[in-house]
Amino acid sequence: MNKFGFLSAILLLVVSPSLMAQKLSMYKTFGGVHFTQSDSSLTENQLKMILLKESPKAYQEFKSAKKFSTLSAISGFTGGALILVPLATVVLGGEPEWGFAAGGAALLIASIPLHRIYKARALNALDIYNEKFTSRIKPHLYFSGTQIGFAAKF
Repeated sequence: MNKFGFLSAILLLVVSPSLMAQKLSMYKTFGGVHFTQSDSSLTENQLKMILLKESPKAYQEFKSAKKFSTLSAISGFTGGALILVPLATVVLGGEPEWGFAAGGAALLIASIPLHRIYKARALNALDIYNEKFTSRIKPHLYFSGTQIGFAAKF
C-alpha cells in the first residue's frame, strides 16, 4: 500500500465517526418539547443515552434540566388536583374549601417557570453536544484590488 492509500485510510478512520454522528435538535411546543436527530423523533431516555455516550458535559446539563421537568410536573399535577377538590365539592352539593383552590392555583402558576427553566437547560445541553459540529473556519468572500475576483479569506 502506498503512502497516499495509507494516509487516506487513516483520514477515513478519523473522520468517519464524526460523519456518522448527527446534530440533535429540540422543538418547543405548547405542552412540552420534542427532540429529534436527523428527522427521527427521540424520547428523553434515548436522548440521555446519546448524551451519556458522546458528551458527558451535555449529559450532566440535561440531567440537571430533567430535575426541573420533574418538579414542574409534580407541582402542576398537584395544583390541578387541589383546584379540582373544591369544584367537585360544589358539584356534589357540599360547602367548598376555596383555600385548596387558591393553593392549587399557586402551585400551577409555580410550575410554569420551572418548565421554562427545563426547556432552557435542555436547549443548553443540546448546544453543548452540537458544538462539535460547528466549523471554526469562517471563510469570507471579498473583491480583490481593482479586478473582479473572489478570494477566500480564513
